[in-house]
Amino acid sequence: MDTMVQIEARSGNEMSEDALDICIVKAFEAFRHVERACSRFSPESELMQACRKIGEATPISPYLFEPLRFALEMAEWTEGVFDPAIGRLLESKGFNRHYLTGERTNSNVDGSATYLDIELSEANRTLCLHKPLILDLGATAKGFAIDLAARELKCCAGFVVNAGGDLYAGGTNDQDDKWTIGIRNPAKVNGILQSLLITDAAVCTSGSYERRSEVVEGEHHIVRPDTGKSPNEWISCSVIAPYAMMADAFSTAAFAIGGEEGIALIEDAGLQGLILTADSRIKKIGGI
Repeated sequence: MDTMVQIEARSGNEMSEDALDICIVKAFEAFRHVERACSRFSPESELMQACRKIGEATPISPYLFEPLRFALEMAEWTEGVFDPAIGRLLESKGFNRHYLTGERTNSNVDGSATYLDIELSEANRTLCLHKPLILDLGATAKGFAIDLAARELKCCAGFVVNAGGDLYAGGTNDQDDKWTIGIRNPAKVNGILQSLLITDAAVCTSGSYERRSEVVEGEHHIVRPDTGKSPNEWISCSVIAPYAMMADAFSTAAFAIGGEEGIALIEDAGLQGLILTADSRIKKIGGI
């Protein structure tokens, strides 16, 4: 997933150290399962194999089905501003390099397909693409992996799963208090916009500052399908939610929409958010 995954966990009085080690191993394995299923950069991934089958109902695993289902729900909610069919557009902006091998993918599709050309069957757990397209689950797959890892650690007294700054914190820390989580200020070295006290919740951040396009000046990895361009009204958008996949998707969608509509998206879902605008203003949502 091109990110560093860190897990901090404590056993408490009811768990042995060996049992804790087993839980942590299973938590890391959850990330491997999701990457093998959802990677857009590996031709052997379940996602890319499914993208080669047009007009054919293909059974897919839960590791692909669940993040894709949530991505399609977000696409409907945002009327396509958030769209998992955006893979080809991201490729055209240079986001097509496998982070391990350095190899680049260039798919031979025209990029005109949208989420409306994707059909999921709940009953049969199948995926059918009605037009050639490249799926991108960058805004749901990592959050889904964090949630799966958190599930493996639920028996611990406390834990934090941190995947490149997107995280889920459960239980309590060594002092039996809620976890203190700092939301990064990208404008300052080691700067913190806000510190939060959370437990059994996720915090995910989407921003324009880490993954910049090497091909198109001023563009980054969040792109609106309707304009074909990256929004730059905000620098970052952090969302606090009960699950990481939810926080991940809503932070990305709200960033893409921007303005009062982006804020309303977070508010309407009953979530909390913290936004840093391009003119360095901080906006707090949901009672932070």
